[in-house]
Amino acid sequence: MNRPPGMMDVAREAGVSHITVSRVINGHPSVRPETRTRVEAAIRKLGYRRNSVARALKSRRSSTIGVVIAGSELFELPRILLGVETAAKQAGYWVSLASWQGEPSTGDLRETLQRLTDQSVEAIAVVADRPVVVEALSGLVLGVPVAVVMSGSVPNPDLSFVEVDQELGARLAVRHLLDLGHRNIVHLTGALNTFDARTRVDGWRAELDAAGAEGAMLEGDFRAESGFRLAHRLCDDDTPLPTAVFAGNDQMAMGVLAAFAERGVRVPDDVSLVGFDDITGAGYLVPALTTVCQDFAHLGTSAIELLVRMLGGERAERQKITPELVVRRSTAAPRAGS
Repeated sequence: MNRPPGMMDVAREAGVSHITVSRVINGHPSVRPETRTRVEAAIRKLGYRRNSVARALKSRRSSTIGVVIAGSELFELPRILLGVETAAKQAGYWVSLASWQGEPSTGDLRETLQRLTDQSVEAIAVVADRPVVVEALSGLVLGVPVAVVMSGSVPNPDLSFVEVDQELGARLAVRHLLDLGHRNIVHLTGALNTFDARTRVDGWRAELDAAGAEGAMLEGDFRAESGFRLAHRLCDDDTPLPTAVFAGNDQMAMGVLAAFAERGVRVPDDVSLVGFDDITGAGYLVPALTTVCQDFAHLGTSAIELLVRMLGGERAERQKITPELVVRRSTAAPRAGS
């Protein structure tokens, strides 16, 4: 056989009609067990696989959800995609993956989305890290439900959002330091062209203002190198070191730990340190890192569940996932007299 086996080949092998084969493939309950066993054996023997393209043309359904990775500052992306794939599979969908890294033009993003709709995807999840993505989506008519993942602080009633409450996470981190007695908390930010960094700054500032505390802000870019550089800058400043540092993410916190170790600054004896993300291995740093935990797999799962509900007729909505503070050994009360 020079061509892939078809349904008629399976039917001949099993000694049944092609309608019976179709019923077996689609799980129809009217097929007798012995017939189903015979057809399944023929499928395995011939290596038959359904032609999903033909099936989509006939049913006008592709059973596929498109996922666009839109951004370059998307940490822990594998865990998000694991949640996406797991939830899609449970709902009976395949996943078609595309990426877009452009900035500031939004034209390429629109082309990427159009390519997915040309593949007859039934819905699209856009994993985004910056406002330009939402700008590109605004007013764009794709004809399928769209959910934006990992966004924040961009109101748009026509789009659905699934996000971790980044501002709350930052407030939890700062509140923990304030409760320990810290009154000077420096924030080393992530890349400020991203949703996450901007919203974490808002949470840091709001919690400080509410407590009447103080703290400077130094701009980084989410990389460990920027945390390392900014920590050295703090050590070289003429003013005393702050008693606490809130890093933009765990990668930056790793850089801070390395720089402080070089300069003889002890964590948490001299300076307490909090990160954000709870990346794999954060609990095995020296000292173990206090951080804000985001459930990235749950984020991906929630996006697919939202799209499935929208496919069922529900309207666009905004869903926030609550982060959790994980307290470890990198934070402590400030020394007396600090």
